[in-house]
Amino acid sequence: MCSYFLNNSVHLPFRRVLGTIAFSWVLPGILGSLQLSGAGSEWPLSLQAYNIHVNGVLHCRVRYSQLLGLHEQLRKEYGANVVPAFPPKKIFTLTPEEVEKRREQLEKYMQAVRQDPTLGGSETFNSFLRKAQQETQQIPTEEVVLEVLLSNGQKVKVTILTSDQTEDVLEAVASKLDLPDDLVGYFSLFLVRETKDGAFSFVRKLQEFELPYVSVTSLHNPEFQIILRKSYWDSAYDDDVMEHRVGLNLLYAQTVSDIEHGWILVNKEQHRQLKSLQEKVSKKEFIRLAQTLKYYGYLKFDPCVTDFPEKGCHVVVSAGNNELNFQVRLPNEQIKEGSFKVTRMRCWRVTSSVPMNNGPSGSSPGKSEVKLELAFEYLMSKDRLQWVTITSPQAIMLSICLQSMVDELMVKKSGGSIRKMFRRRVNGALRRSDSQQAVKSPPLLDSPDASWEPMAKLSSKLTSVSLRGISHSSSANDVAANDFHGNYAFEGIGDEDL
Repeated sequence: MCSYFLNNSVHLPFRRVLGTIAFSWVLPGILGSLQLSGAGSEWPLSLQAYNIHVNGVLHCRVRYSQLLGLHEQLRKEYGANVVPAFPPKKIFTLTPEEVEKRREQLEKYMQAVRQDPTLGGSETFNSFLRKAQQETQQIPTEEVVLEVLLSNGQKVKVTILTSDQTEDVLEAVASKLDLPDDLVGYFSLFLVRETKDGAFSFVRKLQEFELPYVSVTSLHNPEFQIILRKSYWDSAYDDDVMEHRVGLNLLYAQTVSDIEHGWILVNKEQHRQLKSLQEKVSKKEFIRLAQTLKYYGYLKFDPCVTDFPEKGCHVVVSAGNNELNFQVRLPNEQIKEGSFKVTRMRCWRVTSSVPMNNGPSGSSPGKSEVKLELAFEYLMSKDRLQWVTITSPQAIMLSICLQSMVDELMVKKSGGSIRKMFRRRVNGALRRSDSQQAVKSPPLLDSPDASWEPMAKLSSKLTSVSLRGISHSSSANDVAANDFHGNYAFEGIGDEDL
């Protein structure tokens, strides 16, 4: 079912046929809402424009001809037997039924491309999105100064080009801080929104398909900023980071910030010890003590809603230590806490739904009232699986956290290291290092079926996690589609391990 709503970025009049048709497609960290724009925009009536949104915010606008050009380039580089079929051209004006059919075909095409490890991770595909983002936002390529926050509130100013991608900006920040190359892979850039209490709400981890300067400036809101933060979960990697002075300072600043904002729980005695170590400027000892505290290394998310243990429960979700931690407020106001281990999640997906009437035509540009849900199937006990749903604007960020946890688990299981898991320049181009090449996104898992083999044999049937699937749904509780994603780290364990 299609949802018709206004395209805020071009102020379209509401028309049921020539209005905006939303559908979703697959990108990591993206709410892949493609929107078909009709009359009233800056595009000629004869052209149909598709909008790609990231978390409900306009990322880029493309035409059919541009998507066709991308397809032809992919075929040239990878061959017709690798690239999926593209919706054919039409000589005559499309009828509304044909418009809808093309929409569905483009959706399937983009899903197929992005889900393919080779095509979806290619520089051709990602550079297409970056170029389209810059053209859509009408930001020329020029030298600018971009401010990147550190956890202690300090701002690092780097001189970059507006066309520099995420990896370029990360390297520029690392260079400005004198962070060694082999530690860059331990850190990432995040888009955050400053909250009233001075903390930060995480919007998403900046991806390879976007331009950080364009992403943050196009929001036209000073509350949105870019912050540098560690991007691994296993505290054992802290030892690598603390080997270098800059790495130690960054990790120390982040730990202090997390404690100050209440993300890490500290009792009075622990607080006294930490304060003493701060006064002595014993940063390593400070971090060592913090590692023993509850929620060290976790990301805390904004309050949201869950259906566990019953529908409508308010919850605060934290991600860390290979789990999602729930602090649930029950309808009787009782607070309960529980954790869901990543290794016990059989599969999950993110769904989006958009109201039929999505605000007036004069509403703020770039905004879209999109409802996001993360649903995962969890092994509650031996042979008993249960779906748990989180309704949150940060559902995609949650999914990125789950994906990165599993990726890290698989790298560790294979004997690899994240020390060099970042892109290196080869002849001017960015190339992923060998250790990162080993972490690929395999095919999707089919929709769960009641006739599947017993739980003990499930793990051999599963493919690796690929949290790229963002599906569009007209129902908030629709978990019957075919876009679930299997978890290779899932373990068929029984009651004795609960």
